[in-house]
Amino acid sequence: MGEGRSGPGGWLSVREAVERILAAVAPLGVECVPLLEAFGRTLAEPAVSPVDHPPWDNSAMDGYAVRAADVRGARPDAPVVLEVIEAVPAGGFPTRAVGAGQAVRLMTGAPLPEGADSVVRLEHTAPAGPGRVAVRDDADAGRNVRPRGEDLRRGAVVVEAGRVLRPGELGVLAAAGYARVAVYRRPRVGILSTGDELAGLEEYDEVRAGRKIANSNSYAVAGAVRAAGGEPVLLGIARDDPADLRARLERACGLGLDALLTTAGASVGDHDLVKDVLLEMGFTLDFWRVRMRPGSPVSFGRLGGLPVFGLPGNPVSALVTFEVLVRPALRRMQGRTAVHPPTIRVRAAEPIPGRPGLTHFLRARLEPGEELPLARLTGPQGSALLHSMAAADALLVVPEDRAGVAAGEVLAAIPLPGPDPGRPEPGY
Repeated sequence: MGEGRSGPGGWLSVREAVERILAAVAPLGVECVPLLEAFGRTLAEPAVSPVDHPPWDNSAMDGYAVRAADVRGARPDAPVVLEVIEAVPAGGFPTRAVGAGQAVRLMTGAPLPEGADSVVRLEHTAPAGPGRVAVRDDADAGRNVRPRGEDLRRGAVVVEAGRVLRPGELGVLAAAGYARVAVYRRPRVGILSTGDELAGLEEYDEVRAGRKIANSNSYAVAGAVRAAGGEPVLLGIARDDPADLRARLERACGLGLDALLTTAGASVGDHDLVKDVLLEMGFTLDFWRVRMRPGSPVSFGRLGGLPVFGLPGNPVSALVTFEVLVRPALRRMQGRTAVHPPTIRVRAAEPIPGRPGLTHFLRARLEPGEELPLARLTGPQGSALLHSMAAADALLVVPEDRAGVAAGEVLAAIPLPGPDPGRPEPGY
């Protein structure tokens, strides 16, 4: 993404801006939560298994526990007939050892009896009279046994610190006996919209009358914060008045927030007051311009110990700068070791415009392709066109040294997060 001039007021490259932000934030405190509440959180301490799992050699099939030596050579026209000495129900334990010419009937997961080293699946057997079974295939000789500790070993680390807890990790932690786990705290993120022109949903009649525009940013950014694992705290709308803005910022500083996001007031117009009021309050500005589109008038700094992000007022710009600049910081706060947005390789389905000197993040829909997904723009890319963001699957990244991209070229794309929308038909 190139290099840029450093220092307040300098236009930074996207890479420089992200590096500055990450250097200024750190993982938050640790809390212990019930396992069911830990999904999506980051494990703060390594989890160690106190037991072997499974705790005994057990059957991987419904069938018969046997000695491999007894069943080798069995085939449909020459079955091996064994004496069934016991049947072990679900949850039961064998009470007899398997000797030569013997078998024990088992359910999947049941402990393997002493003396047995194989489980012959039911479909390879047939009844052979009372208390007897015929093995008609030797394919299972020496197979279908899950050894003790195959999954977890006592004393072994089963989930490392820094791992994000997904369904698989929750299952492993449950198997290791963790009713509660230590995870990094979710960041509480304040969201303050600014502008006399904005109306909250409770004032929507003003929008219908053509006197105001709806405050969509608070809700869009709150959704982005929640998708990033944070807890959004809506702080309302500050008017274009220094006293009102300062009062709201001072109130925000008393809420125990871990980060503050403001939208609008981040540029250089006469009524863009956020930066000036923050500076009067002791704000330390790190930067306020980034070589990206949309969203170049974006700022970052600290008010005391509170990280403050000044996002643009245009709704698409606010969401794009959140994905590119804010989300990595929230990942770092949550103890994540991988903080940068994942990217995928896609092929441009159409010519893509660009402008040298700026990294472009364009809204695109992804379509199936022969080798790579095809990326097609969602339509006009104006930064006020919020519907183009709602229609997008990903942000298509056009590097700052490119004047445009021809159809068929390969680019990186950042998949947009959120609930899985599913597919109309299987993709496998």
